[in-house]
This record gives sequence, C-alpha cells and structure tokens, in this order.
Amino acid sequence: MGKPSRRVLPTIIGVSVLTTLAANVAVLAARGGDAPAPAADGERRARFVAASGSTGLSPSAVAPQGRRLTPHVLVAAPSTLPPELVSKVRGAKNVTGVEVVDAVQGMVAGKRVGLMGVDPSTFRNYTPKPTAKSDALWRNVAAGDVAISFTMGNDGGVKLGSQVPVGGRRAQSPLRVGAYATMGIGDVDAVVSHATAQALGMPTGNAMLISVPKTEPKTFIKKLRKVLPKNAKAVAVNPEIDYPETGKVPNGQVMTASQVRTVIKAAYTRLGWPYVWGGESEAERGYDCSGLMQYAFAKAGIRLPRVAADQARVGWVVPYGKAKPGDMLIWANDPTAPGYISHIALYLGEGKMLAAPRRGTVVQVQNVYTRNMRGAVRVSPKLANSLAR
Repeated sequence: MGKPSRRVLPTIIGVSVLTTLAANVAVLAARGGDAPAPAADGERRARFVAASGSTGLSPSAVAPQGRRLTPHVLVAAPSTLPPELVSKVRGAKNVTGVEVVDAVQGMVAGKRVGLMGVDPSTFRNYTPKPTAKSDALWRNVAAGDVAISFTMGNDGGVKLGSQVPVGGRRAQSPLRVGAYATMGIGDVDAVVSHATAQALGMPTGNAMLISVPKTEPKTFIKKLRKVLPKNAKAVAVNPEIDYPETGKVPNGQVMTASQVRTVIKAAYTRLGWPYVWGGESEAERGYDCSGLMQYAFAKAGIRLPRVAADQARVGWVVPYGKAKPGDMLIWANDPTAPGYISHIALYLGEGKMLAAPRRGTVVQVQNVYTRNMRGAVRVSPKLANSLAR
C-alpha cells in the first residue's frame, strides 16, 4: 500500500534527511492484507512466523522472550531523540516500557515501506505473541536478515529466504528475507537490527514506542507534547475501533444515498484490474484491498486513510447482519498479528461484496465470507476526512 497520511513521520521529516538512504523519511506504511489462504490457524502461524535457515548464531545471541508489552504511543523525529527526553518518558507515571528504535520509510524489494532498526532482544517483547516467541526469527534479524510483514510476503510476493534490495531510492544493499512476521504496529512492514540499520544509513534512535496500559493514549499524548522537541511528534499506535454501545450510529453523520451510489459505481469501474500490493491508482496498474476503497470513496469526495487498519476507524463498526450497501467489511486475517485488521472490502448488499482479494486475482464481486470477519464499518465522511489528513 501507499502512505496513510494521518501518521506521524511525514509531518516531521523533510525531503532528504539521509544521504545514504537518499529517501524521504516519511510515513511508515503497513499494507492491508487480504483473504486468507485455506489453512488452519496453527499451520499458518508456523508458516508465516518462520525463520529462513540457520544463522550460525548461538541461542544466547538474542535474549529470551521477556514480559510482553503493548505499544500504545509512537514518538518520532527526523534525528536522534534527546537522551534526557527518553529518560523522562521512562520515568513518567503509568509508563511500563519504552523501546527506542530507528525508523524510516525505505525501499524493500522494490516497495516503499516502513522500516525499523531494532534491538531483537528487547523489541520482540513489543510484538504480537506469535512473533515475540520465535527465537529463530530474532536470531535471524540479529544476524543481518530483514523480517517482513505477513502481507508483504503473502500478497507482495516476497519469498522467504530470498535476497532482496533494502535501502533508499539511490543506494540499496541485498539482505536475506529471514522471516515473515507482522510486528503488530500499523506502520511497519520490515524490521532489521540496529547494526544493519546503521549500515544502511538510517537515523539512530529517532523514534520510540511507549507502553501506557493504564492511561488513555490521547490523554498521555496531550501531556507528552509539552516536553517534546519542536520537530518531534506523537501518535497513538493502532487506536481502538469504535463499536457503538447501542448498536446504532449517530444520525446525520453517515454517507448520503447519493454518496453511497457514487462509491459503488466507482468501485465497479475497477472490475478486472489486477491485484497489486501497494496499488492505489492507475499508476500502479492495479489495486490492493484498501487502495481500491480509497479510490472508490474519493470519487464521492471522501478521503480515506491508506491502510485497512486505519480505514476500519473511519466510522462505526456494526455486526455484519446490520450491514448496508456502501459499508466496508473488515477482516483480521493476519495469523502473525491476531486481531489486526488486514483486509477490507465494499459491501454491495444481498451477501455480495466488491473486493481486491489477493495476489494473483483481480478486482471482483464475491460472495461475503465471515471467517475472521470483524464487522461492517458505517463510514462517517467527516471522520474519514479528518483521519486522512
């Protein structure tokens, strides 16, 4: 996929921070994955949370999994975060963990994606359980491999164990794809070690993940902004999806009948176009699931964020049984990040949907399937436009 513009990094980093990467350090973009392969969950987790071959590193090269923490807030800046800021955040009330990382948007296997440089021994504790527990995965990262997301491998067609170019638009180095494993952070498709990140020319320690389980992220961010440097920004990591308590959405805040017709008509014009991971316009010669939604809703004057996980937050999620034409159906199909919204489609009514299913298919009308479905998003144009900024 492309660039979900609500995210933090594009607002703070200019056009050529790095001479080695020579890439805009912009938004970290997660790709919206699509319909699941027909395999049992356990089999799929074993298949995708997988290390490719032996690294030759001893088991002690990476620390065992520790206490898992959920990242709630991402702070990022164009250059290294001040040590005194990191220390102050670590000591703040209700903060249970802070993980400093390197973060850019770089090129991986010809795709522009969110890339992080991490300490495998500590960062693993901030990832979903299937990812965190794989010792072989983190040893491969420590040995110099790149770990890529489930969707980049499954729908982007990047093979486990293959050598792929990683870096900026002008300078890239070949790295082995050592693992498929989503990190559970809605902006990250690829992870390398700190050492590899520095060899690629990435900034050092320019971002941090903060775990604040007992505090509302919005409240914490409001206080945090008072101590952040001018060039640093903060956003919530994977904000909660809004499920209306009453099961009803507020009157007057959803699409008009005319907008619904326009969205559906626009989506139909893309029938037969190839599925292309990262595709969002004719320029890519195809569409992925959320790129298709972004295209169709734009024709009705509604701007959507770029990725499925963010698009799921542009309205109110209702049960599928209450879905109406023009709603977006959402699924959590990623076996390496349970619960993460990774696929989205447009509901047409009468059990039909229009979707870009997966690599090797085309945009098509399908029967709705409910495996891993999380409901239907009743879109609020006002909310959608605010999140797409």
